[in-house]
Amino acid sequence: GDMASLLGCVLDIPDEITAITLVALGTSLPDTFASKTAATQDEHADASVGNVTGSNSVNVFLGLGLPWMIASIYWIGAAPQAQWDRRYQFLDNLDGLGPPGARKQVFVVEAGSLSFSVIVFTGCALLCLLLLYFRRRTFGGELGGPKGAKYISAAALSCMWFFYIVLSSWKMLQED
Repeated sequence: GDMASLLGCVLDIPDEITAITLVALGTSLPDTFASKTAATQDEHADASVGNVTGSNSVNVFLGLGLPWMIASIYWIGAAPQAQWDRRYQFLDNLDGLGPPGARKQVFVVEAGSLSFSVIVFTGCALLCLLLLYFRRRTFGGELGGPKGAKYISAAALSCMWFFYIVLSSWKMLQED
């Protein structure tokens, strides 16, 4: 995380874009090699598909959920802080915390372009599932099949990743 942030700083890449590219690549690359090994050793490659979905679920649910839960617990018992008041007490879109000026200090995560990125990601995930379904119906499995179909599938999945990166980065840069 810190090295990616420093690299992003040197290359003048915003932290949000660094997170969805460099950090995501760093956490997913080892899983890619494990999935490749599982795909070549398993006749149906079910283990590789399970590895990809399982590792990403752990990254999202534990990688985000656990730190956010710890921060939420911390802020429940934390002493009032002037820095929190300056940043969040009169910020728009926090009406659920009470009226401005009388808000209780809690853990706040500003969504920014998160909802847009989630929508784009969901669309790409659905396209990916459709591709896997098509491959299963056509070739009898998600992986394998004729060489040309493998290359087309790889290109389609790579295009979806680039599409997600480009759209999410565009949205993040629009908010700056």
